[in-house]
Amino acid sequence: MKVTIDGIAIDVEPGTTILNAARMIGGDIVPPAMCYYSKLEGSGGKCRTCLVKVSKGSEKDPRPMPKLVASCRTTVMDGMEVQNITSPEVIEARKGVVEMLLINHPLDCPICDQAGECHLQDLGYEHGAAKTRYEFDRRTFEKIDIGDKIQLHMTRCILCYRCVFTADQITNTRLHGILNRGDHSEISTYIEKAIDNDFSGNVIDVCPVGALTDKTFRFKNRVWFTKPVEAHRNCDKCCGKVTLWYKGEDVIRVTGRKDVYGEVEEFICNTCRFDTKKTADWTIEGPRKVSHKSVISANHYEFKPLPVVKTNPVLKEANKEQFERETRL
Repeated sequence: MKVTIDGIAIDVEPGTTILNAARMIGGDIVPPAMCYYSKLEGSGGKCRTCLVKVSKGSEKDPRPMPKLVASCRTTVMDGMEVQNITSPEVIEARKGVVEMLLINHPLDCPICDQAGECHLQDLGYEHGAAKTRYEFDRRTFEKIDIGDKIQLHMTRCILCYRCVFTADQITNTRLHGILNRGDHSEISTYIEKAIDNDFSGNVIDVCPVGALTDKTFRFKNRVWFTKPVEAHRNCDKCCGKVTLWYKGEDVIRVTGRKDVYGEVEEFICNTCRFDTKKTADWTIEGPRKVSHKSVISANHYEFKPLPVVKTNPVLKEANKEQFERETRL
């Protein structure tokens, strides 16, 4: 099937969603997604941040769809034409969705461990409004201890359901879920300190905001002051492929490896995540590639002399001392 997104055409298999078709093209035309997770069956359709405009339904029925559609749930039709960033209607709708998500989300960024990796921060920066029209009190929840490894901040939750799907699909038993309905809905468990299975830590990796964070990393450092390194070990429970986050010579956090869309490539067990935080436990593969758009890259470890110094002989001679110093470094 042929689908055109923002003027770029691509051939895809039947059953492919608009979002995944856009991801095949890549770049800025990929709609944001806060709830969809390609590794989790049934995810998507909750946050509405991936709304797009279908300006042509198909070759057989070229009529446009009357309303914006969720790209993560809408499959392509042959000849379909979609507008994402080229549609002012989509941009305005996404701005409203971000405002809705931020109505009850507290301004915890200065103290939140997710800061620097938060998808809601990126979404708010790209599509958010400068001010909110909401004048009422934010919703609040009573704190509950769900386990010794995971910290739950329900006030930050946007109800994307990712953690629920993760617990359903990769653990033996799911002990938490959505309680109540409407504005009172919350992620919680009826039994405190109950979440302790071998793969429970993956709910931290799938959470797009700071609602579920790592207690062992809590308040230890800002993510842009750490150095991510890819490593692996022989593990009898999981793939053993992780990202180690260094501060100096100490491993202060271990996470699953994520792709360009922030999705974990392979889920890891709690032993790898929480119990093996020594360099000697791992086989180091090398520094993790960090997107230049990420704040983590601002404090990255790669040092490269300016290319102009290497290639321009006039500048080499004029800056001989500086060039030699950088070469030694």
